[in-house]
Amino acid sequence: MKKMLTLEAFEQASEIVRKVTTDTSLMYSEYFSTISGNKVYLKPENMQATGAYKIRGAYYKISTMSKEERSRGLITASAGNHAQGVAYAAKKYGCRATIVMPTTTPLIKVNRTRSYGAEVILQGDVYDESCSYAMKMAEEQGLTFVHPFDDPTVATGQGTIMMEIFKDLPLVEYVLVPVGGGGLATGVSTLAKLLNPNIRVIAVEPAGAACLKASMKEGRVVTLPTVSTIADGTAVKTPGETVFPYLQKNIDEIITVEDEDLIVAFLDMVENHKMIVENSGLLTVAALKQLKCKGKRVVSVLSGGNMDVITMSSVVQHGLIYRDRIFTFSVMLPDKPGELLSVAKLIADNQGNVIRLDHNQFVTTNRNAAVKLTITLEAFGTEHKQKILEAVKAAGYMATLEDATL
Repeated sequence: MKKMLTLEAFEQASEIVRKVTTDTSLMYSEYFSTISGNKVYLKPENMQATGAYKIRGAYYKISTMSKEERSRGLITASAGNHAQGVAYAAKKYGCRATIVMPTTTPLIKVNRTRSYGAEVILQGDVYDESCSYAMKMAEEQGLTFVHPFDDPTVATGQGTIMMEIFKDLPLVEYVLVPVGGGGLATGVSTLAKLLNPNIRVIAVEPAGAACLKASMKEGRVVTLPTVSTIADGTAVKTPGETVFPYLQKNIDEIITVEDEDLIVAFLDMVENHKMIVENSGLLTVAALKQLKCKGKRVVSVLSGGNMDVITMSSVVQHGLIYRDRIFTFSVMLPDKPGELLSVAKLIADNQGNVIRLDHNQFVTTNRNAAVKLTITLEAFGTEHKQKILEAVKAAGYMATLEDATL
């Protein structure tokens, strides 16, 4: 392995990125510490000016370029956060930037990238397709390509996060880091082992895009046939070839997280820390419940917070449903005055909050026999939901759970 990610390089990068980064000192989380049985600290990279850690690697990479390389114009591919990092850094250096993004990229990431003066091209359904297109453009037009993760210099810039973690918490024992292509995990894990070989670094991937796990299993870089995850920032089919040996050497464990757990983690973060963290950034928080250790000092890296309002709304809705804070059930009622009022009063007496009612008189041809009442309501959680359903059944109604929607 070529000796590139050295302690000296990380120290240099830390000095340079300080010019454009915001202080993201560790935050102790009472809530996540309690539910995981560890001492959990959050590294809130969602608070960076561009909304994610990617500004570190982009700015450091561009700082190492020659004037000639910068003058040709920069190009990169990104699902959004690296795009903003490159666009922001390019603006600081006064050079032109072209960003190729997947067509599925959240609008907030597209608009913010453009706001830094970059040209945005939407091409490809996933990052890998966008990257191929960007590399072709770089070759044809003589542009300088800035890889979002498969570049040791970029990874060194991302690794400055670990320098700050170590400064804030010298006795850190576990660091959880999200993985897409592996640049962040490479920088963080390599520096962690340089600072203290006993620090365990855990890579966290979405279950629907676990390209690093598949590659580690095979002992070589492999490409997934498809990816499917709400964590768009880590929806990568192939980890970086160049950085893979570093990951093999320095990553101690890989945890995969289901989309459903990310949705619940989003609500946890909003309700307990009043922070918006995007799905990829929540991977390390969702993974806390899978940790086998107890009583350890654990740092979860929150990699970014760029989430559009529509996605946010959907995540909140599904999160409330998963937690039984919102649920829907139906009952069959005789079609006579007062029956609807009786059911509504029953719910109110049990502190349920009705959100929506659907009174269907045409569910059977014999309206006098029964009409269907479908109720969507708000509860405090699973126990409260069961209490309401039991009260409805005790009153003689047959309650049937339905798929809940808002």
